[in-house]
Amino acid sequence: MSILGLKINNIEMEAADGRTFDRMNPITGEVASTVAAASVDEARQAANAAAKAFPVWAATGPGQRRKLLMAAADRLQEKVQDFVAAMAEETGATAGWAMFNVGLAADMLREAASMTTQITGEVIPSNRPGSLAMAVRQPAGVVLSMAPWNAPVILGVRSIAMPLACGNTVVMKTSEICPRTHRLIVDALHEAGLPEGVLNAISNAPEDAGQIVEELIAHPAVRRINFTGSTRVGRIIAQTAARHLKPVLLELGGKAPLVVLDDADIDEAVAAAAFGAYMNQGQICMSTERLVVDERIADDFVGAMTAKVRTLKAGDPRRSDSPLGSLVDLKAAQRVEALIKDAVSKGAVLAAGGGIEGTLMDATLLDKVTPAMRIYGEESFGPVASVVRVGSIDEAVRVANDTEYGLSAAVFGRDVNRAMSVARRIESGICHVNGPTVHDEAQMPFGGVKDSGYGRFGGKAGIAEFTELRWLTVQDGHIHYPI
Repeated sequence: MSILGLKINNIEMEAADGRTFDRMNPITGEVASTVAAASVDEARQAANAAAKAFPVWAATGPGQRRKLLMAAADRLQEKVQDFVAAMAEETGATAGWAMFNVGLAADMLREAASMTTQITGEVIPSNRPGSLAMAVRQPAGVVLSMAPWNAPVILGVRSIAMPLACGNTVVMKTSEICPRTHRLIVDALHEAGLPEGVLNAISNAPEDAGQIVEELIAHPAVRRINFTGSTRVGRIIAQTAARHLKPVLLELGGKAPLVVLDDADIDEAVAAAAFGAYMNQGQICMSTERLVVDERIADDFVGAMTAKVRTLKAGDPRRSDSPLGSLVDLKAAQRVEALIKDAVSKGAVLAAGGGIEGTLMDATLLDKVTPAMRIYGEESFGPVASVVRVGSIDEAVRVANDTEYGLSAAVFGRDVNRAMSVARRIESGICHVNGPTVHDEAQMPFGGVKDSGYGRFGGKAGIAEFTELRWLTVQDGHIHYPI
């Protein structure tokens, strides 16, 4: 297997000291990718290259930036089979999940392309006669982008598309878990004609991550940071950035509730809950982890949900014959298994699933979960959903909000106005009425509240994150000064 190098100034290169690291296939334990392990010096080189490229890219017209991003979307889709193979080997993802990733990521590039002409300002009335006052958005500088492994193409592209559209240059620190998948994104953009130094990629050994990120955040040319990943790591990044007074966009963990009201269409709620809970083995920041169900319909809902869950089996994604693939590693499987055993030992009912073979775990459903159980509050990030039975709307809202997280949520009920009133009371950045918690569109303001982070990707909200808003005036020069 060839060694995947760093990408600085559009040139592939080895680490200076020849260091590499291996990413293992979670199912077979074999080497999935061998990748260059950057040093702090090489991280600095990448930031320097981005800084050097910034003035020309920032001055590039929106039409040219749009053309390149549109071409990159096409190149990305042409590599779909490469992405399928890389994601299966590196993360155990199914072919369906990989193809969905590529499709949405291509949409994100096209949406970013369309936003190049929407980076607008405004003329603001001034109290000074003869003064033309304007609020103008300009590129911020070099953006440090960090994306995780669980939806690697979607989140990888999202971390760089709008920054590039806004005229920033980028250093992408690829994930140690899916370095080959992330490099395919960078390659697609370079093949589309992105100029030298505009997008640079740094891969690093896991043990070097902290030092590399610290160096990149501290670099004087880096003016924005975006990170998608765990709340634990997000806190570290936010604290580091705060020391350097640099803005950060954080999209972190979740414990998404799906509230099923007493007038809900049970079949529709079950379909959405199963998709939201078990797609990509529940390894999505928006995954439905808590099913908050009115006790008047709970037996019917649990019965229908149990039947659905029993059909969702896990298998080796390279065979493409199972709806679920592998968990990302053995540690993840052991963590989920421990949460299930804890819940059952404290009175939860194992309605379906629960079996684990290595990193393969069938969809699992727990009923009658209570706050005494770890899984009630801890993010499982695996193919398990918990039913919490409630006696009223107020109790449903209380349970839905009884978490430090606040990314995505959903409410099911036939009375849409009633369901909407519940949705408005849920503390989350995203909430869908009669839809799944897992839902993303390139143009939407995507992000969370509480421990799920702050800031928004997508659309004009994304423009605000990756530009500087400046106040500029043109004055007529005939000004009376008091001194």
